[in-house]
Amino acid sequence: MSSPYSGATSVGGETSAGTPGTSGNYAVGSTAVSGDLGTPTTATGQPDVEGVSVGQLIGEVTKDLSTLMRQELDLAKAEMKVEAKKAGQGAGMFGAAGLAGLMTVIFLSIALWWALSHLVGHSWSALIVAILWGIIGAVAFTMGKKKFQQVNPKPERTVETLQQVPGALKPNS
Repeated sequence: MSSPYSGATSVGGETSAGTPGTSGNYAVGSTAVSGDLGTPTTATGQPDVEGVSVGQLIGEVTKDLSTLMRQELDLAKAEMKVEAKKAGQGAGMFGAAGLAGLMTVIFLSIALWWALSHLVGHSWSALIVAILWGIIGAVAFTMGKKKFQQVNPKPERTVETLQQVPGALKPNS
């Protein structure tokens, strides 16, 4: 039994007989689609389902829904990867701030030690170095805080497209 989908081609593609396709009304293009049959349409743009069994139609819908869910999952993964990268950068800045804080404590301790032991001279150089480390720590902390404020754990585009799915499943009125 021949299917109405046999010979379906993408725009400018070839039919199963090897001749260039001329109709161009099939939704099989360069992007991946789930159904291997394509979806022919009438001149008015409605799906052409004449002579197609209910089982074939349900199979096609099932494949399309499966593809949609996989694509939504891939989108969510991609969004979460970007957000995780931002969080990692922020954590790195907090780590740098922690290191700078440790260095501040060390150099302030050395500066205090030198100040108490000599009261003049070398202690001021240690104090200047400690102050510089304190400034570096403050800058790193501020940058880390800004990175963490940019992190959005909610995959916005995925939520938006998932909200469109129920509307896509309803027939046009």
